[in-house]
Parts: sequence; C-alpha cells; structure tokens
Amino acid sequence: YNEESHLAACLDAIAAQTVQPFEVIVVDNNSTDQTVAVAQRYPFVRLLHEKRQGVVFARDRGFTAARGDVIGRTDGDSILAPDWVAEIHRIFANPTVDAASGIVSYRDVGLPQTFGAIDSLVRHYLAKRMSLIDELFLYGVNMAMRRDAWQKVRGYVCHERHLHEDLDLAIHMAKQRQRIVFSSTMQASISPRQASANPREFYKYVWSNPRVYAEHGMVAQRYMYPIALFVMSLYLPIKFLYRGY
Repeated sequence: YNEESHLAACLDAIAAQTVQPFEVIVVDNNSTDQTVAVAQRYPFVRLLHEKRQGVVFARDRGFTAARGDVIGRTDGDSILAPDWVAEIHRIFANPTVDAASGIVSYRDVGLPQTFGAIDSLVRHYLAKRMSLIDELFLYGVNMAMRRDAWQKVRGYVCHERHLHEDLDLAIHMAKQRQRIVFSSTMQASISPRQASANPREFYKYVWSNPRVYAEHGMVAQRYMYPIALFVMSLYLPIKFLYRGY
C-alpha cells in the first residue's frame, strides 16, 4: 500500500537474485500513489489487486494465488539479499520444514550495525527458546512457507486488525504441528519506519507481539513480554537515530 518510493528497490533486488524465483506477485491494496505504475514497469511481476484493506487480506490474496511449491514473502519497502531465493531452495530441500524465517539488517537509520546486532540477538534468543516448545515465530518481511502448508492453515488464521498477522500465522501453524525453522542465512534489509510513530502508536505496535500469543493461550508469551518491554524502553533512542538520519 502506497510504496511508490520503495517498491522499485525491492523489485530490483528480486531481479538480481542469484537464483530466479518461479514467479513474483505484487499485491496492490488500494494504493493511491504510483505503486501500481512502478510494479507495471517490471515485466516479471504478476500484479494482483485486493480491495479489502489490510495487510492480512493482501497476504491471503497473494498466498492463495501463488503457484509455486514454496511461497516466499517480503514487504514492499524491503531489500532482499542476492542469495535469498537460493537459501530458500536450500532450506526447503529438507522435507520436514514447513516454514522458515530469517533475520534483518537496517538502513535509513543512524548506527545501523548496532540496530542489526540488537535485532539479531533478540531473534536468536526467541528462536532458541520458542523452538523448544514448537511455537516459533514468523517474520513477514523475511519468510517462506510451503504452499500446501498454507492451504492447510488458511481457513484458521485470524483477520483482526490489532493482531500481527505473521505471528498469528505462525501460531496456527504450531497448533497444526507444522514445523517452522529460523535461519540466519535468510537475510533482508528494512527501514525502521515504525520509529516515526508517536509513543502511543509505537508502544501499541510493539505490545501487540506478545498479545497475539497471549490471546491464543500460547506458552511463548512468557518469552515475548520481556522482549517487548525491552524494545519499548528503546523508543527515544530509536526515534532519535531514525529521525536524525
């Protein structure tokens, strides 16, 4: 939605993959800017439209339309590492893997290496502990899942606007005993745009992470709440480094 200033960089990174994807789907969610025009400049893009507003509906539209055996997902403002598709091929060569999620680096912010190091520590911490109880997270900006796994879970996922839909998807996969793995070799870069929000919006966004697990009665909420409090405590330095940049 309204990603005209970022979408070209995202699609350029896809075009530069060392292994080309089977297809590339862009879902337009009622954009009012030139997002559609940007997408149409790329002949390999299959452009779809979703009238119901919200990322969860756009995700459903794209995932259900996908024709490949494995669905890779990213956001319109993200830049994938050149070997992203190749790494997905490698990870899903293991038939026991149903979904996978990776790490991110940061751009458009001061001290990007520090941002990335903190994010990596948090994700490795959560991955280690949540894997022990088979309730591992998915991160929408950098994830992939088998199409048949999506077909099995699509009728159960939630569509409430206050929930992080990628975490909700992971929860419903866990309930069906589908296996999610975390891989530090799946890499993408993002801009921490949530830092531009006011404190109330930022805290609400961060607190929604453990809330998804709590509303579904998942054990992993015990690991998510301390991380949410830690991230919330960093609001001022994050905002300063983002706005200052």
